[in-house]
Amino acid sequence: MTAPAVLRVLMAEDSATDAKLVVQALRAMGRQVDFERIETAEAMRIALEKGTWDVVLSDWSMPKFSAMGALEVLKESGLDLPFIIVSGTIGEESAADAMRAGAHDYVLKDKLARLGPAIERELRECRDRAEHRESEIGRAAIVEYALDAIVGMEHTGKITDFNPAAERTFGHSRAVALGQPLADLLVPEATRDAHRAGLEKFLATGFGPVIGKRIEVTALCADGTEIPVELAVSRIGAAVPPRFIGFMRDLSEHKRAEAGRMRAEEALRRSEEQLRQAQKMEAIGRLAGGVAHDFNNILSVILSYGDLILADLKAADPMRADIEEIRKAGSRAAGLTRQLLTFSRQQVVEPKILDLHEILRSTERMLQRILGEDIELTLVAPSAHGRVKADPSHIEQVILNMVVNARDAMPTGGKLTIETADVTLDDDYARNHVPSKAGRYVMMAISDNGAGMDRETQARIFEPFFTTKGQGKGTGLGLSTVFGIVQQSGGNIWVYSEPGRGTTFKIYLPWVEAGVSLPAQAAVAPTTLRGTETILLVEDEGQVRTIVMSILRKQGYHVIPAQHAGEALLLCEGRSGTIDLLLTDVVMPQMSGPELAKRLLASRPEMKVLCMSGYTDDSIVRHGVLESGVAFLQKPVTPGSLARKVREVLDQLSTITQTNNSLEPSC
Repeated sequence: MTAPAVLRVLMAEDSATDAKLVVQALRAMGRQVDFERIETAEAMRIALEKGTWDVVLSDWSMPKFSAMGALEVLKESGLDLPFIIVSGTIGEESAADAMRAGAHDYVLKDKLARLGPAIERELRECRDRAEHRESEIGRAAIVEYALDAIVGMEHTGKITDFNPAAERTFGHSRAVALGQPLADLLVPEATRDAHRAGLEKFLATGFGPVIGKRIEVTALCADGTEIPVELAVSRIGAAVPPRFIGFMRDLSEHKRAEAGRMRAEEALRRSEEQLRQAQKMEAIGRLAGGVAHDFNNILSVILSYGDLILADLKAADPMRADIEEIRKAGSRAAGLTRQLLTFSRQQVVEPKILDLHEILRSTERMLQRILGEDIELTLVAPSAHGRVKADPSHIEQVILNMVVNARDAMPTGGKLTIETADVTLDDDYARNHVPSKAGRYVMMAISDNGAGMDRETQARIFEPFFTTKGQGKGTGLGLSTVFGIVQQSGGNIWVYSEPGRGTTFKIYLPWVEAGVSLPAQAAVAPTTLRGTETILLVEDEGQVRTIVMSILRKQGYHVIPAQHAGEALLLCEGRSGTIDLLLTDVVMPQMSGPELAKRLLASRPEMKVLCMSGYTDDSIVRHGVLESGVAFLQKPVTPGSLARKVREVLDQLSTITQTNNSLEPSC
């Protein structure tokens, strides 16, 4: 073994000059040396306590100290360090006494060339002694402190050693185990006879398939339980008759951990699959919302021109029937876009505090008529009536769609159970049901005993236009509408189904602590749809802007058109007269409708605001259009809906207030 790169020397020497000569001699041999010189026993004790040394060098005799004294101090410290006497006066007899007392070598000061090799030799021997001690300690500790059970056996099969880990593993004390046949103590009774013969043969010869290998066996514990263990057997030496040592590791925890790992991997797989599904639905939702937005603009033009033409045609006009068919087709298309907006969570909602079970109970008779006489409907009431915050019409739509879907899954009759309950979802549930969040919810479970679905169908049932029904028997928007409503209400929906074993949908809506909302008072219908007020119309779609302007002017209003927010700001800056109403699209390039309203209201606080849009983006949802009191008109617009809403807004008191010169309108 090589010596340390830097030799740390503690030197008991009263002569500083001699100490320097020793260090110079060592350095001349190519050694790097750090040293400390001491002259008393106390100084040596302090140095040994505070420092780490490789070797102790000591002069034989000093005024206040001696080599024998230094040797005693070193022994007291318990450190095993090379101790070499470096002196010019030591005689052969004194050197022998020192060696017998424990010194490792002595070197005369006039022969310092011997010092380097002596130190290297003693360092090697010191390292060897340390390794030997560690090995002995390790061997002694293996049996005593091993985590695995260690059982010694003689050739007859009797136990000769039983370590503490074996006591913990199998529940037998060492005193009980010693001398007992291994098969009687640790082999389950059902396999004991079969194992005994093979074990005896193996132990008698010392050879067998277990030597040098690890195998898994079942072992018997003191309380009668059986546990899986990994067994490795080694022969001890070459003595005859042979003796053996068996290493046994309890695999129970490993088995549980492996099962847990497999469960965790399965949970991770499900979570990743759920995340991919959620991302897919989110992407489909954005696509659906964009399509619905464009279609609502187109339908605004189709429906509005259709209404205007119908208003000009006489009842007997042969063109009237054709225009009415166009109008009906447009209305059906508008219904589809509403469902797409609902799926993509871009539908304007009017949330209220609701009792889900009360809604179910109030619609029970209607639901039974939808199901028919061959399907039994059961409503399970909750022990406590939790409340949710959602749009009542949307919740009724969810219930209706789910019931119709269940009915179609039971063409020959069956049972439908709808249950509501207050539940708390924990973090484990949320991790296994992405993108759910932990918390309190009101659950509505809709269970049927119909045809059920396979995994492939379940993965697609919430996609728009996906249907398992025949041609012409459904739009494929029912469950996608349900999905969108639940998501927009802050909840989640999960399906559990197997072919031939029915289906259960579980809907979780956030629990709220509030009383049920009172029915809203019906809006007072305007006495006239006409007016003479000035309206600033901001709409980036040219055809929509043209038809809206035409409708309003037919009703007598003065309309100032602008194709984007920048043009609207310029028009307002150059106009000194009153603008009674800002009618603006919500989503426009450069600046949104809400931002435009905020800018204009700073200088025209008396102006009313009416927002319209083919869909609602996140900013609208965050502002809470309807809750803020600012009016909103959902596209597609028609002459009737537009005229009524404009008149209704103009006739209302202003809902925009100014606080600390900071206006925050919401569209």
